[in-house]
Amino acid sequence: MTDVSADAVAQLVAWGLERREARWLVEDFLPGGDPAARRALEGAARRRLAGEPLQYIIGHWPFRHLDLDVDPRVLIPRPETEQLVEVALDELARATTSAPMVLDVGCGSGAIGLSLLDELRTRGVAATLVALDESPDALEVARANARKHRLLNVSFVESSWFSSLDGSLRGHFDLVVANPAYLGEGEFADLDPVLTYEPRGALVSPDAEGVAGLDDAATIVGAAWSWLRPGGSLVMEHGEGQRHALLALAARHRYVDARDDDDLSGRPRVLVARRPR
Repeated sequence: MTDVSADAVAQLVAWGLERREARWLVEDFLPGGDPAARRALEGAARRRLAGEPLQYIIGHWPFRHLDLDVDPRVLIPRPETEQLVEVALDELARATTSAPMVLDVGCGSGAIGLSLLDELRTRGVAATLVALDESPDALEVARANARKHRLLNVSFVESSWFSSLDGSLRGHFDLVVANPAYLGEGEFADLDPVLTYEPRGALVSPDAEGVAGLDDAATIVGAAWSWLRPGGSLVMEHGEGQRHALLALAARHRYVDARDDDDLSGRPRVLVARRPR
């Protein structure tokens, strides 16, 4: 780090930023210690001190092997969702086809689906991705991320859940992945106010089955079965208090081999359920 960069970090820390965040801002806004960029850096620091998420200020964020563009149109990718990708890759390793089809429901920035395409590509697997989102703004971000990483074998569809998906694709997907909204209204109100900067529809879901925030996840469990090919898998992130309700829903909707994995903190996090062969 140059003397100019070190001085800038020290200044931001003195203003009240954490040192780690100060370093990230300096690395992005003051490349090479260019003094002419100092005003932009100070503006970014003020935004962070006002509560705006660092990821939106920087405009990009790492997720597994990708550097994803992010802004307030999409949810910020989180570490627990990286684990969902790992589980999804394990499920795809079971697929009998060398060219799997993947459906990303509520794709947001494209973090999950594009990571799967990217990592399958490095393994020599030519997957096809269909990415759905009801937000045209989110799809714009996801398309930009696909172009950025030269992930071309993907179709983006504006759709509320599965409603606008081509019916000829029923029964053709080896994998359906999703990270739906799963916070209840009361849960959201009690969390860090920084979440108010993110798209509310990507975070908060109505209650269902007597469980806070379950409605979006329950909708996906109910609908995904018909889009999976026999033997295909649903892999979905969910809220901490939703495990038992989702496993019961999976059984009710005729999935088999259903299980629910903990995240790295030991909290219920990822539902895996398969359509029978």
